[in-house]
Amino acid sequence: MSGGVVERLGSEVLYSIIGEIYDCVLNPEGWTGVMTRVTEAVDAAYTTVALASTADSHGRFAAQSAWDPVQMRALQEDYDFDEIPGLKAAIVGDIDTPVATLSHMSEAELQQTPFFQNWARPQGLREACITKFVHTPDRIGLMGCTTRANRGIITVEEQRFMTLLSPHLRRASLIGDLLDQTRITANFYREALDHLAVPIVLAGADGAILHANGAADRMFSGQGPILSKKGLLQPQNPVVARALAEALASAAGADASLGSRGIGLPVSAPGQPPAVAYVLPLTEGTARAAFRPACAAVFVSTTTSSSPLPEAVLTTLFDLTPAEARVLLRIGSGLPASRSASSLGISENTLKTHLNRIFAKTGTRRQADLVKLISDIGMPFVTYQAAARR
Repeated sequence: MSGGVVERLGSEVLYSIIGEIYDCVLNPEGWTGVMTRVTEAVDAAYTTVALASTADSHGRFAAQSAWDPVQMRALQEDYDFDEIPGLKAAIVGDIDTPVATLSHMSEAELQQTPFFQNWARPQGLREACITKFVHTPDRIGLMGCTTRANRGIITVEEQRFMTLLSPHLRRASLIGDLLDQTRITANFYREALDHLAVPIVLAGADGAILHANGAADRMFSGQGPILSKKGLLQPQNPVVARALAEALASAAGADASLGSRGIGLPVSAPGQPPAVAYVLPLTEGTARAAFRPACAAVFVSTTTSSSPLPEAVLTTLFDLTPAEARVLLRIGSGLPASRSASSLGISENTLKTHLNRIFAKTGTRRQADLVKLISDIGMPFVTYQAAARR
């Protein structure tokens, strides 16, 4: 990369933006500034972020860097998903996977679209790169960067930069959504925790409970979904307990090191209502440092609709790729290899390659082990397993 690109997309810039993303959990007004930072980093004209309902596309929250407000309103009101080049591909594609317009169609094809002719070209715009960072049963989160006509196509380095931001956007937006009915500001101190309905625990890198709000205390006394054992956070599911411990240990380092760990961990015990946990790092020198010496805040949600889809849970728990997660879901539901490969549209040899990687990442050896693994994790896989066996 050239010097200018290195400066724009360097590690310091990435880590700084990730820190600002997490501060938006406590101060939602910061999202506009984050979008401006992303715009500058990827050399875009403007950047938008939205968390929309899958039912009516109504935004739960939305922010953008500076751009013509009249044109942005027209974009939202006059064009649906099918009319904006590349948008539908991003929505149906894999999470954390940027979709650049000109990677799916030629420049000539793009220029022939009504959207380009009537909206993009008059404003001196070229293409977009859209990343899906949230996909739950009721919400889809998208971040999109749109470039000017006088620059080159969106580069591989710029797409990778957006990929690295994506899991942090997911964590911040989902935790923020749990708190959006409360008055959260940058002056959000421990005393405010007790007034929130969602269980929140401030924890150390080793899982030590340093502070629990009233809802968390009730969770502990009610036997779950997360327990307090000898002053340590203890999910009842061993697989999830290991994943939570890894997330808390990572939270003690830099914000960026947490990656996708600790997002939507299924913490329900058998027979309990669905519940998921989110880990927010509390880094020194940020708005979140008000909660130090805790290194992380663990938020527990029992809102079923907010639970991540099974594929997203598997990628978080075992660091799987989206393709590997899809294979594990089918094999773990009890489908034979041949039927799993057919349903995924891949060869059995390709499926075996994925299986070998899955075995290595999950510490298993046989397909029967994967069936047990999925069963042991429990929610949100019960519904998926029932549907897969039909």
